[in-house]
Amino acid sequence: MSKLEFLVIHCTDTQPGREVTSAEIREWHTSPQPKGRGWKQVGYADMIHLDGKVENLVPYNSDDNVDPWEITNGAVGFNGNGRHVVYVGGRNFNGQWLDTRTPAQKIALEKYVKDFIKTHPKCKVAGHYQVNGGRDCPSFHTPDWLKSIGISENNIVL
Repeated sequence: MSKLEFLVIHCTDTQPGREVTSAEIREWHTSPQPKGRGWKQVGYADMIHLDGKVENLVPYNSDDNVDPWEITNGAVGFNGNGRHVVYVGGRNFNGQWLDTRTPAQKIALEKYVKDFIKTHPKCKVAGHYQVNGGRDCPSFHTPDWLKSIGISENNIVL
C-alpha cells in the first residue's frame, strides 16, 4: 500500500464519436499479446463515455492510500501512487492526436477532477504525456485546461 499522490488523465486513443466499452478496454489491456498488452489489470480506474457518464472499471475506496487491489496499469511509475481516468476519444479520423472531448465529457471530467482534489487535496493532476512519455495522451494541454477550470497550481503537474 502506498500514498495516493496523482490523478493521471488519459484518452482511449480512438476517433470522434466511436464509443468504447469497458469490455473493449479489458480486452485491449488484459488479453495476451499480440491481441492485447497482457496486463493483469486494466489501465484506468474510471472511464468517461461520450455522453459524460462515468463508469468505474476498478473499484477503489476514498482514502489517501492505493491498496494493492486498487492499482491500475495507467503509466509506469505512477500506478502504485496514482489513480487513472480515461475519456473516450483522443484521435481524429486521420489518426492524429486531437482533443475530441464532447461537451458532456468536458463537464464530467471537470467535475471528476474537482471532486478528486476535494477528496485528496494534496494530490497533483497530470496528463499521461507528462508522467512517462505517454506521447500526446490525453490530446490536450493538461496544465492549461486545469488552470482554466480553476485548479490551483499546487494541484497541477507543470
